[in-house]
Parts: sequence; C-alpha cells; structure tokens
Amino acid sequence: MHYVGFAELAAAVSNAGGPGIITGLTQKTPALLAEEIVRCRALTDRPFGLNLTFLPTLSSPDYPGYIRAIVDGDVKAVETAGNNPQKWLPMLHEAGVKVIHKCTSVRHSLKAQAIGCDAVSVDGFECGGHPGEDDIPNFILLPRAADELKIPFVASGGMAGGRSLVAALALGAEGMNMGTRFITTKEAPVHQNVKDAIVAASELDTRLVMRPLRNTERVLKNAAVDRLLEKEKPLGASMKFDDILDEVAGVYPNIMLDGAMDAGAWSCGMVAGLIHDIPTVKALIDRIMVEAEQIIEQRLARCAAVG
Repeated sequence: MHYVGFAELAAAVSNAGGPGIITGLTQKTPALLAEEIVRCRALTDRPFGLNLTFLPTLSSPDYPGYIRAIVDGDVKAVETAGNNPQKWLPMLHEAGVKVIHKCTSVRHSLKAQAIGCDAVSVDGFECGGHPGEDDIPNFILLPRAADELKIPFVASGGMAGGRSLVAALALGAEGMNMGTRFITTKEAPVHQNVKDAIVAASELDTRLVMRPLRNTERVLKNAAVDRLLEKEKPLGASMKFDDILDEVAGVYPNIMLDGAMDAGAWSCGMVAGLIHDIPTVKALIDRIMVEAEQIIEQRLARCAAVG
C-alpha cells in the first residue's frame, strides 16, 4: 500500500472496527514516520498497526530508526514484509509489539513461525504487489497453511467482501487482509484517477512483471506496463533492474498522488474484478459484516439443516 497507507486511511479503518495499517516506508525518514503516527492518533482512539518492509537493497533504510519510531509511538502491531525480519524481532518483542509477517508460501510461513513471529499474513497468487514465485492461489494455499501452522494467520489476496471473509474463515484463516479494496474507498488519500481505474478494471486487467528478476509484481495494465513487458521479452533471464528503471523506480507519487496513470507500474490485485464502487470505509466494513453474517446464518445454516 505504498503511498496509500497514510494516517487518514489507517484511522478510518480502525474507526470502522478493523485494524488500520500505516505504510512505514512511504514516510521517507523515521522522524516523518513518528509524525504520521502522531497524526493517526489524533484521528482515532482505536488501535492501529504499521507495515514495515525489509528491502533487499545495499543501501537499506534506517530500520533501527523506524523501529524506534514504532516503539516510541506505542504501536503494538507491525506487519513485516520482504526479507526475513528475525534480526528485528527482539527490539519489537521487547516493546510488546506483535509481529505479523507477510508470506507467499507455506515454507515461508513455517519459517516465520520458527523465528518467533506471532502470526502471518498468507498472500495468495491473486494478490496485488508481490505474490512470490510459486503461483499458488488461496484456495490451495490457505488450507495448506492451516494444516501446517500453529500460529494464527490472515488471508490476503482476492479479498473484497463478505463472501471473501466467510471463505477465508472456512479455509482456516482468522480473518482477511484487504489492500486493493481499501484503495477504492472515499478516505483513501489517492488521486481519483487511481480509484476510477480500479473500478473500471476486471479480473483480466492485471499483469505480472519482473518475473525474470524473481521479484514478480502483480500490477494493473497500462502503457508503462506494456513497455516494461516488451523490454522483458528479448532480455529474458539477462534482464537487470536498471533495464526497467523508467517504469518502476520512484513512480508511486506520480501515480497515487498526481493521478498520472501511465507513469509506471503500480500494484493492483485481481480482486479489481470484484470492485464496483467507492464507498466510505465504514460503509464497506459494515457491508462486509452484514454479508458475512447473512451467508453464515442463512445459506450455510440451510446447508447444515439439510445435513
């Protein structure tokens, strides 16, 4: 949720009954993150969490500084993503922070459990952003995770409504995590062009890029993505990140804030095919809960009665 998970959206989700999440690295320095946490606290008196992605780069962000901002800001739940977070777990756990690691496979989920993560977010192949390299959709991945894990997990990828929630629970998850669906809410602090593009898209309108780099990302199709894929074809396994810099480096502010929809590749899930409106966060969460309750109390109850 780069350049999406600001205080406004996180607070709106928390106020509506879900755990809102601030995207840590969207804030360019730990000091700016500390300010964003303070800003979120002014917008909600309910708990919220924070995402911190550990990037595989030579010049890493100031992770100790970001973690200090989290601890000093009394944020009690952190979703980690990217590289193995083991190095940072002691600092977080000593401050009473629960760590949920984002995983795209059962083996990664088991590793997260083994190193001491408190929970995992299991991301199926449908998800926007980085789905990993195994290409396993949630109808297989979630029950496999349920069979293997002892720690709780939430379902990510393809989640949009009450049907998603009930399915996630049936497949063994404790709940669901939504990204693309929350971008298309009134409170999401992104350009209207972004929201309109998701509503207009179908489940057929995403593409997988950067596969030769083994850094696969699911993005919404646009002119920049078309250019990127044309570059990938002849380069194949010899492709370097520098070959596609124009399409992927630093593009998020231009897209999310300025609405320049062809400025580069941006993450979007296949769930776009299930998104047809731009409600408030509260209206969305309330609708999800009503739909889920109706499915459980009516449709599933009828099935149970027949049995």
